[in-house]
Amino acid sequence: MTVQSHSYHRSKFINSTGTITGNFLEYQAGINNYFKLKSYNDRLLEENAKLKTQLSQKTEKTTEELQQNAYSYYPASVINSTYHKTNNYITINSGKNDSIHSDMGVITDKGIVGIVEKTSSNFATVISILNHRSSINAQLLKTNHFGSLTWDGKHPNIMQLKDVPRFAPLAINDTIVTGGRSTIFPKGIPIGKITNYTLGDNANFYDIDVLLFNDMTDIGFVQVIKNINAPEIQKLEKNHSNEK
Repeated sequence: MTVQSHSYHRSKFINSTGTITGNFLEYQAGINNYFKLKSYNDRLLEENAKLKTQLSQKTEKTTEELQQNAYSYYPASVINSTYHKTNNYITINSGKNDSIHSDMGVITDKGIVGIVEKTSSNFATVISILNHRSSINAQLLKTNHFGSLTWDGKHPNIMQLKDVPRFAPLAINDTIVTGGRSTIFPKGIPIGKITNYTLGDNANFYDIDVLLFNDMTDIGFVQVIKNINAPEIQKLEKNHSNEK
């Protein structure tokens, strides 16, 4: 009962007895997902159709397309998740044996989900974007103005974009995407649309409400993203930061 009722205890238990607990959660999630198969299959078919359309329209590689080629994607299923707490976590049925490690981004076909925190041989825990520790670089789709995407702990499908300068052109329903200014998420992954914006206490920056494309209360299948160039980039940046 303690393990099932407390997210912290559940995470610790999975890391110490990952095979037993992970297999039980996976079995439990499998039963729940059985009744959602049609919805999930429809989403997969929709995503495949979009990919085929994009491939048929490509005639040459742009700089952004070359950047996308620096990422590998690994499929996984969610076997446990929360969305109603201050700091929410997700457990997936892929781990070290599947090339999953910490600091890898997690997405669905509709948008971002979180970042891998810990892994065992066959499972991993993910810091949900619905977590006060989460801060994602995000930007306006129509310009390069960017800020930090955080969560105020209120609505599970609405997040807040901070530090966007006041001279950025904003409008309701503008699309927000990942900014690509980290080694975790590539640039341009959909996040959501603007539902409200005001100038914050610091009048030079907006406070923006973003309605997520993902329904964070109904996450079933995900993709984990590996940045192939991350080690090289991190090493270069670390050397630069050590310079005096």
